[in-house]
Amino acid sequence: MNTDKQHFVVAFKSDKMGSGDDQLGGLLIKAYINTLVENDNKPAALVFYNAGVLLAAEDGDTAPALQVLEEQGVELLLCGTCVEFFDLKQRLAAGTISNMYAISETLSSTGHVIYP
Repeated sequence: MNTDKQHFVVAFKSDKMGSGDDQLGGLLIKAYINTLVENDNKPAALVFYNAGVLLAAEDGDTAPALQVLEEQGVELLLCGTCVEFFDLKQRLAAGTISNMYAISETLSSTGHVIYP
Protein backbone atom coordinates (compact mmCIF):
# COMPACT_ATOMS: atom_id res chain seq x y z
CA MET A 1 0.00 0.00 0.00
CA ASN A 2 1.30 3.45 -0.91
CA THR A 3 1.50 5.61 2.22
CA ASP A 4 2.19 8.91 0.43
CA LYS A 5 -0.52 11.37 1.37
CA GLN A 6 -2.48 12.45 -1.66
CA HIS A 7 -4.83 15.31 -2.47
CA PHE A 8 -8.25 13.76 -2.94
CA VAL A 9 -11.96 14.60 -2.88
CA VAL A 10 -14.81 12.30 -1.88
CA ALA A 11 -18.02 12.64 -3.92
CA PHE A 12 -21.28 11.41 -2.39
CA LYS A 13 -23.95 10.83 -5.00
CA SER A 14 -26.19 8.84 -2.67
CA ASP A 15 -26.96 8.49 1.02
CA LYS A 16 -26.05 4.81 0.69
CA MET A 17 -22.79 3.01 -0.10
CA GLY A 18 -22.92 0.47 -2.90
CA SER A 19 -25.97 -1.11 -4.41
CA GLY A 20 -28.17 -3.87 -3.09
CA ASP A 21 -29.73 -3.63 0.34
CA ASP A 22 -30.52 -0.01 1.32
CA GLN A 23 -30.28 -0.69 5.05
CA LEU A 24 -26.82 -2.18 4.64
CA GLY A 25 -25.83 0.69 2.31
CA GLY A 26 -26.85 3.20 5.00
CA LEU A 27 -24.74 1.42 7.61
CA LEU A 28 -21.75 1.30 5.27
CA ILE A 29 -21.85 5.00 4.36
CA LYS A 30 -22.08 5.95 8.05
CA ALA A 31 -19.07 3.76 8.82
CA TYR A 32 -17.14 5.26 5.90
CA ILE A 33 -17.78 8.85 7.01
CA ASN A 34 -16.91 7.99 10.63
CA THR A 35 -13.67 6.43 9.38
CA LEU A 36 -12.79 9.66 7.53
CA VAL A 37 -12.88 11.46 10.88
CA GLU A 38 -10.23 9.09 12.26
CA ASN A 39 -8.11 8.97 9.09
CA ASP A 40 -4.84 10.93 9.21
CA ASN A 41 -5.04 11.56 5.46
CA LYS A 42 -8.11 13.80 5.24
CA PRO A 43 -9.77 14.62 1.94
CA ALA A 44 -9.46 18.20 0.73
CA ALA A 45 -13.23 18.29 0.26
CA LEU A 46 -16.42 16.31 0.33
CA VAL A 47 -18.98 17.06 -2.35
CA PHE A 48 -22.61 16.03 -2.06
CA TYR A 49 -25.14 15.85 -4.87
CA ASN A 50 -28.41 14.09 -5.64
CA ALA A 51 -29.46 12.02 -2.59
CA GLY A 52 -25.96 12.46 -1.16
CA VAL A 53 -27.07 15.81 0.29
CA LEU A 54 -29.33 13.88 2.68
CA LEU A 55 -26.18 12.87 4.57
CA ALA A 56 -25.78 16.48 5.77
CA ALA A 57 -29.27 16.73 7.29
CA GLU A 58 -29.28 17.51 11.01
CA ASP A 59 -31.47 14.49 11.77
CA GLY A 60 -29.15 12.08 9.94
CA ASP A 61 -26.75 9.57 11.47
CA THR A 62 -23.78 11.13 9.67
CA ALA A 63 -24.32 14.75 10.78
CA PRO A 64 -22.01 14.60 13.86
CA ALA A 65 -19.10 13.16 11.87
CA LEU A 66 -19.58 15.69 9.07
CA GLN A 67 -19.51 18.51 11.60
CA VAL A 68 -16.22 17.17 12.99
CA LEU A 69 -14.72 16.89 9.50
CA GLU A 70 -15.72 20.48 8.81
CA GLU A 71 -14.07 21.55 12.08
CA GLN A 72 -10.96 19.64 11.00
CA GLY A 73 -10.75 21.82 7.88
CA VAL A 74 -12.39 19.58 5.29
CA GLU A 75 -14.54 21.61 2.87
CA LEU A 76 -18.10 20.30 2.47
CA LEU A 77 -19.90 21.43 -0.70
CA LEU A 78 -23.59 20.71 -1.14
CA CYS A 79 -25.40 20.97 -4.46
CA GLY A 80 -27.85 23.86 -4.04
CA THR A 81 -30.33 22.45 -6.57
CA CYS A 82 -30.32 19.14 -4.68
CA VAL A 83 -30.76 20.84 -1.29
CA GLU A 84 -33.78 22.68 -2.69
CA PHE A 85 -35.17 19.52 -4.30
CA PHE A 86 -35.09 17.65 -0.97
CA ASP A 87 -36.22 20.77 0.97
CA LEU A 88 -33.19 20.57 3.29
CA LYS A 89 -32.06 24.20 3.54
CA GLN A 90 -33.39 24.72 7.07
CA ARG A 91 -32.29 21.27 8.25
CA LEU A 92 -28.60 21.19 7.32
CA ALA A 93 -26.13 20.29 10.05
CA ALA A 94 -22.94 20.88 8.08
CA GLY A 95 -21.60 22.05 4.76
CA THR A 96 -21.92 25.00 2.44
CA ILE A 97 -24.65 25.25 -0.15
CA SER A 98 -22.85 25.56 -3.44
CA ASN A 99 -23.45 25.21 -7.15
CA MET A 100 -22.46 22.81 -9.87
CA TYR A 101 -19.72 25.14 -11.12
CA ALA A 102 -17.89 25.01 -7.76
CA ILE A 103 -18.48 21.26 -7.48
CA SER A 104 -17.14 20.74 -11.00
CA GLU A 105 -14.07 22.87 -10.24
CA THR A 106 -13.41 20.95 -7.03
CA LEU A 107 -13.71 17.56 -8.72
CA SER A 108 -11.60 18.52 -11.74
CA SER A 109 -8.79 20.16 -9.77
CA THR A 110 -8.02 17.26 -7.45
CA GLY A 111 -5.58 14.42 -7.89
CA HIS A 112 -8.18 11.73 -7.11
CA VAL A 113 -11.95 11.49 -6.74
CA ILE A 114 -13.40 8.74 -4.57
CA TYR A 115 -17.02 7.64 -5.00
CA PRO A 116 -17.94 5.48 -2.01
